[in-house]
Amino acid sequence: MISGNEILNRRYVEIDLSQQSVEWRRITEKDLSSLFLGSGFAAKLMSLFPLSSQDLFDPNMPLMVFNGLLTGSFAPTACRTTWCSISPLTRIWNEANMGGTFGAQMNRSGVDGIVVIGKSDSPTYVLIQQGRVNFYDARDLWGKDHFQADKILAQRHGSDSQSASIGIAGERQVLLSSILHGGVEHTRAAGRGGMGALMGSKNLKAIVVKGDRQPGYPNVQKMRHVVQPMNRLLREKTVIMAQLGTAGGVVASENAGDFPIKNWILGSWKDGAAKISGQSIYPKYLDKHNHCFACPIGCSKNVHVDSKRFGVIQGHGPEYETLGGFGGNCLCDDLEAILYMNELCNRYGLDTISTSASIAFAMEAYEKRVIPADVLGDLKPVWGDANAMIQMIHSIAHQQGLGIILGLGVRNASKAFPGSEEFAVHVKGLEVAYHDPRAFIDMAVNYSTANRGGCHLEGCSYWMGYGSRWPDWYNPSDLDPHDSLGKAKISKDFQDYFSVYNPLGLCKFLIKSGISPNQTTDLVNAAMSWAISTEELLEIGERIFNQKRMINYRLGIRKTDDILPPRLSKESRPSGGAKGVLPKMTQLLDEYYQHRGWDSDGKPSEETARRLRLINL
Repeated sequence: MISGNEILNRRYVEIDLSQQSVEWRRITEKDLSSLFLGSGFAAKLMSLFPLSSQDLFDPNMPLMVFNGLLTGSFAPTACRTTWCSISPLTRIWNEANMGGTFGAQMNRSGVDGIVVIGKSDSPTYVLIQQGRVNFYDARDLWGKDHFQADKILAQRHGSDSQSASIGIAGERQVLLSSILHGGVEHTRAAGRGGMGALMGSKNLKAIVVKGDRQPGYPNVQKMRHVVQPMNRLLREKTVIMAQLGTAGGVVASENAGDFPIKNWILGSWKDGAAKISGQSIYPKYLDKHNHCFACPIGCSKNVHVDSKRFGVIQGHGPEYETLGGFGGNCLCDDLEAILYMNELCNRYGLDTISTSASIAFAMEAYEKRVIPADVLGDLKPVWGDANAMIQMIHSIAHQQGLGIILGLGVRNASKAFPGSEEFAVHVKGLEVAYHDPRAFIDMAVNYSTANRGGCHLEGCSYWMGYGSRWPDWYNPSDLDPHDSLGKAKISKDFQDYFSVYNPLGLCKFLIKSGISPNQTTDLVNAAMSWAISTEELLEIGERIFNQKRMINYRLGIRKTDDILPPRLSKESRPSGGAKGVLPKMTQLLDEYYQHRGWDSDGKPSEETARRLRLINL
């Protein structure tokens, strides 16, 4: 047994790559109890950072890597690590969350967070081991893909070490680039918002963590008493997820009118969705099931394909979002090719959502003849053409031809091709994730107000539309997913609850499985020997969400930016489960602002700021 004071003794390390210097900093008990860790604490640090520079590759821009409050514990799914900064893609707040085993090993290495500033003179990686930081020459790793780098680092520092690295796309500062962990065996990604580009701009190839510090708990038996029934519930509720991963949701999504089709133009694609679904992938290509650290679900799948066209395709299978992007959104039902595209993105370090969205945008731009011939070269990005899609992935990663423009993201690409703005599907510069806000109206509010842009994970309220219920929180008996009435309040409540999960280091699939705010509160109290109420837990989420909004307000975000792209707000789906549905955005946002306590400009009011104790107004 350890004392409550010991479990509150948290620290992070600030690493200056320019000087190759290190400073250790304590995290106060007040911060832990008001913001938890993860993106909550990172939002506080960013709120205190001077955001006057317009150069988002300024070496002084921090890359912040924080475990959640429970990461590395035996709480279910306590594996998550969040990578935070100002996104070079969107130029606003960004957080990209990663599972796997990196976070648990980072905890064992003796650190709860890493803040990287500066820029190395040459390619570098850092090793954090037993509370010490060492700098290593990474010139031999520069130019290698993520799988290659991960293998070399594991051989160099031992199989008990864990690394997070960038691929070629991050090295070239492609704005769609991600940070990856787990190599070919269990690839996990901090995918969204271009965190790989920021890491590459610092000449930082990888962060390696290693240690044997064992986490302690004030009352192990009390924590087990909460965790054991929670694990049983999760296993009962996630049978399909355990068998098929998120890919198992493709057919249901298409039936609901939720699946993206032809850059969000069409309403139905039944045969295509069936061909690329988890039900088609895993009976034929499953290699093995994987679990992230402390996870009772095991949604991660590995595939093995002996392809005549692409050679051996080996590694992490495509998630729902990847299938939605390269499949439905590009009208490609070539399953083998999609598996290969997924592997390419993992090797190069490219976010599959933004990459596939940029390719779908290029296909529509080509169809409408707004891309100049000299930019296209010999490329013909026709809908569904897998070879053209693969060519575009290569060109994005290597920054060649059309890939130079597509690698800037949909918003920036639309500025290069006049006449394409109306079908550039993004919110605040982040390509919209692949759940249609016309199918679930509450998602229209979530996308338009989410702090990092077109992100579904800031409030997955659409799960209610698929049957998820929380008897002691949200348990509607007559939910109409197409009606705008009441959806603003739902969106706000889900955003507040979801805002505590990255700071806690927990996977949001717990919420999907029916874990309510009351149960999450019980888990936190058991782990920390606290006595917070559910209302206090949700207020912490509300505080964190509003603190990020204040960062964005300082960066120029206003109510006029809380919009959906025309494709999703003015054009309804012509067929399928969401045929003819459009969100009533003016009504929804007016109601949302009232529930949030924001002024007419989109800023938390003085009363809201005082109540939530926001900083740096």
